[in-house]
Amino acid sequence: MASRRSFPAFSPELFAPTSERPLRAKSRLLEHLADIQPHRHDWAQLVFSMTGAVRVNTEASTYIVPPSRAVWIPPGVVHAVTAIEQCDLRTLYLGPELLAGEAWQVGRVLEVSPLLRELVLALPAMPDPAPPESRDDAERRGAMERLVLSELQRARPLALGVALPQDARLRKLCEAMLREPGRHAGLDEWAAEAGASPRTLSRLFREQLGTSFAQWRSQLLLAHALTLAARGRPMSHIASELGYASASAFTAMVTRTVGMPPSRFFAEA
Repeated sequence: MASRRSFPAFSPELFAPTSERPLRAKSRLLEHLADIQPHRHDWAQLVFSMTGAVRVNTEASTYIVPPSRAVWIPPGVVHAVTAIEQCDLRTLYLGPELLAGEAWQVGRVLEVSPLLRELVLALPAMPDPAPPESRDDAERRGAMERLVLSELQRARPLALGVALPQDARLRKLCEAMLREPGRHAGLDEWAAEAGASPRTLSRLFREQLGTSFAQWRSQLLLAHALTLAARGRPMSHIASELGYASASAFTAMVTRTVGMPPSRFFAEA
């Protein structure tokens, strides 16, 4: 079993947005199961990976996204990042004045267009003190930054976050399910592992998250399935890894949950 490695945030102050550079880019390679410890910034952040799926945790939600998706983190929100697999992590730091509307004050998953992906790759990712720029380089960078903002404003939000509870008992259970979603299928098995009664956990799911265990688990499985589908895994493999006896049983769950078959959901999500 692979061991988890935990790292502090990589000197975010060296990439802090300024009035001259209100949008900054940085990159970092993370090994499988490496994670960046919880931290916060005074600026907003966009997190995504060029290769490999990542999980972004906040106090209220967790987001599991493949390379074609990104997580928006508003200013001041405590967050942590985990590499579900080896990944080439990319981050944009944005001054709070750049995208100040109400919609940008909450965390969410956004679609990453091919243009946005290439723009992030092309942006300079040097820490402070940044090397001097020629006039042409500064104008080129400014043009790319304006295009990045335009692409972000056009990006489609996606309902792929999974809410997390405040109750310590339920939080521990949810974290265990996030790590190994296919280990148990039913609440009874998870309850036995957590040392709580199924009735108590069922009540906590309703009180803390406003949903049932089955509904919450379905959202979690969909998020994991999306990362597997992005790697080109066949439906039978995805179903097996998530604990389903057959691809047809998994297809029925997806169709029941989102109102469309997996082939369409994975193409549109």
